[in-house]
Amino acid sequence: MIEIGKTIIKFPPLIEGVLIKRYKRFLADIELDDGEVVTAHCANTGPMKGVLWPGRRVRLKYSPSPKRKLDWSWEQAEVPSHNENKKCWVGINTSLPNKLIKHLIEANCLERQFGQISSIKPEVVYGLERKSRIDLLLYPSIQNEDSRKIFVEVKNTTWCEDSLALFPDTVTTRGQKHLKELMSVYPDSRAVLIPCISRSDIELFAPGEIADPEYGRLFREALTKGVEVIPCAFGFFIDHITWEGTRPLQNSREK
Repeated sequence: MIEIGKTIIKFPPLIEGVLIKRYKRFLADIELDDGEVVTAHCANTGPMKGVLWPGRRVRLKYSPSPKRKLDWSWEQAEVPSHNENKKCWVGINTSLPNKLIKHLIEANCLERQFGQISSIKPEVVYGLERKSRIDLLLYPSIQNEDSRKIFVEVKNTTWCEDSLALFPDTVTTRGQKHLKELMSVYPDSRAVLIPCISRSDIELFAPGEIADPEYGRLFREALTKGVEVIPCAFGFFIDHITWEGTRPLQNSREK
């Protein structure tokens, strides 16, 4: 098991620069510290509320390949933090949260919540019309008291108000659908939503109903129908990511 504050993933040091602009959803122009301006792929195509700050520092991964249109990928953004006027690095790559949560489960960091897990399958078809894919499908070990399969939906969470993390940061019909799909597998299986909080300066999680009121309504309905919510927080650094533990849940932003 990985202890709180310890590294869960290491990687070659990222390269820093300053964000000039994000545009066409997938692209960002960034000035590196040596003055070179590069265009990076931006995996987060949403509004990036609270983390899109032109003029602030960002971190990029350089991975040239004949199979890639762009050599650079935008990975992290520096943002103001509520914590004593400090700054915080936030992970903005939406392809990373599933990997982080899978690492957590494999390292038994969520054993208290899930018990022992024998295997994990990603992107398994499921749902009311069999047209959705669950992020992670967990198969419990035979020694678990609860033998039900566990359907896990992961949501990258970067937006916050002070120390309160919020998801979503815009209207998400896809996210609404995922809540309905999770409700449909219960009680035959366990249904779990994991907000992957990609920043360390967070104390609580709540649904971002100010951005999507219908998501907030469905979120609370899902809780009453057996869906579990486990907010998990991480710290982002230039060459590694740390496990910062779970966070308490508020079922409404208003509380």
